[in-house]
Amino acid sequence: MDPFASATQLAHAIRARDVSPVEVATVYLARTDRFDGEINAIVWRDDDAVMAAARAAERAVTSGRRLGPFHGVPLPIKDLTSVAGQPNTMGSLAVSDTPRAGNDPVVDRFLNAGFILMGRSNTPEMGTMTVTENSRYGRTANPWDLSRSPGGSSGGAAAAVAAGMAPVAHGNDGGGSLRMPASACGLVGLKPSRARVPQPVQSWWEHCTTEGVITRYVEDAAAILDVMSEPDPHVWFQAPSPERPFAAELGRETGRLRVGLLLETPMGLPVDPECADGALAAAALLEELGHDVFPVSPVLLSPEGARAYVDIVIPASLYTYPFEFPHLAEPYNRHRWERAQQTHSGEYVQASALLQTESRRIVAQWRRDFDVLLTPTMACRPPLLGTVVEDANRHPESAQPSALLMVAFTSIASVTGLPAVSLPVHTSETGLPIGAQLIGAPFGEATLIRLASAMESLAGWPGVIPARYRS
Repeated sequence: MDPFASATQLAHAIRARDVSPVEVATVYLARTDRFDGEINAIVWRDDDAVMAAARAAERAVTSGRRLGPFHGVPLPIKDLTSVAGQPNTMGSLAVSDTPRAGNDPVVDRFLNAGFILMGRSNTPEMGTMTVTENSRYGRTANPWDLSRSPGGSSGGAAAAVAAGMAPVAHGNDGGGSLRMPASACGLVGLKPSRARVPQPVQSWWEHCTTEGVITRYVEDAAAILDVMSEPDPHVWFQAPSPERPFAAELGRETGRLRVGLLLETPMGLPVDPECADGALAAAALLEELGHDVFPVSPVLLSPEGARAYVDIVIPASLYTYPFEFPHLAEPYNRHRWERAQQTHSGEYVQASALLQTESRRIVAQWRRDFDVLLTPTMACRPPLLGTVVEDANRHPESAQPSALLMVAFTSIASVTGLPAVSLPVHTSETGLPIGAQLIGAPFGEATLIRLASAMESLAGWPGVIPARYRS
C-alpha cells in the first residue's frame, strides 16, 4: 500500500477489496510510530479504538452494506475540534483534558462518509498563532526541514500528511491556517467560502473561521468538501448550494479567466523573492492553460480594518473559549484574553460594521476587475522553530512582523469570506516548498477546483515527497 496515495484512491481500493481498512490503519499507525517522534504532529492517540473501527469497517465491506465515499480511510482531527470521548485541549495548558461529550458537526460528517478518526493533530494554543507550537505539547517540525515550522494553525495536520502518516488531515482556517501549512509542507490547502461548512457557532466574527482539510491531491480536496458541506438546517447561515458536486468539477474547463497578480503585501511588508517566484510559477502555469494573467493593485483592508480584526475580533473570540485556568495560557493569548475584558460591546459592534463595509468594497472587485486573484501564499519562507512564538510572547501587545509576514496575503480571504486555495507550485533553492494562493469570487470554489486540477496535471506536485519519508 502506498502511504502517499490519495484518500480517494484508498477508498476505491478498499471498496474493491484490494486492501482492507485494517491494513490501511496498520500502515499509518506504524508510520506514526516511526516518524512522529521527530515531527510531533499527533498529540493524542487511541490506537485500540482506531483498530476496532478498522475491523468494523472491514466487516462492513465484506457484508455488502452501503459504504460511505471514504469508508475505511484514516483521518486525524485537529486539536481544536471536539470528538465525543476524546479530550479537546485546544493545545493549551489552560484547558483540561476532560473527554468531550459530543461531536462538532464536521466530525459527524466525516464519520458519515466512512472516515476512521485517527488521533488528534497539534495546533498552537486556541489556533491563534501562525506556527504550531504550544507549552502543552511542544513544537511541530516541518518534514521538509526539521529545524523549521510547518506553519499554523493546522501545522500538525500538514506535517502528518507530508510525512505520509495520514493520507489527508482535518484542519480549520481563520486567517490562513489551512493555506499557510499547505504552503510550508508542499500540499494543497483549500479554504471554503464563508458558511460553506456548517459550524455550531460562528467564530471570529461572522464565519471568518471555517473547517477544511489538508490534502496532497486536488481530487481529495474537492471530494471531501462535498462531504463537509452537507447542508445543516439548524445553523443560522448556509452558503448557496453548488451547481454540481465539487468532485464533478475536476477536469472541467473554466473558459479563459482574468487572473490578477498581486506580489506586494497589503501591509507594506517585504516579500521574500522565493515567495514571489512561487506566485510567478503559478502565473506561468495559468498562462500555459490559456488564462490572462496581469498585475493588479486591488483595494484591500484598511489599517483600521486590519486592527479591528486583530485587536478586537480575535481577542473577543478568545473570551468565548473555555480557558479554565487563564493563568496557564500562553502570554500572547493571556494578553488578548485580558484585552477582550477591556473592550466594550459598542467597540465590537463598530469593528464588525467596519469589516462588513470594507468587505463589500473588496469583494466587488471579483468578476468586475478580475476573476481570480493570484498571490504568494506567504511573504516569507517557513520560519525557524521557536522564533515566531518567542516574538509574540515578548511583545504580546502587538502583532509582530514574523507572524504578519505569514498572514499578509491569506487573511483577506478569511475576513471577506472568499474561497481560497494554496497550491505547491515552487521549491526554494534550499529545498523548501513554496505555495501560491488563488482567491476566488464569492462562493466560487468550483472555479478554484477546476484551476487547481488543471495546474496539478501540469506541475505533478503529488509526487514530490520529502526524501527521508519515502520508504
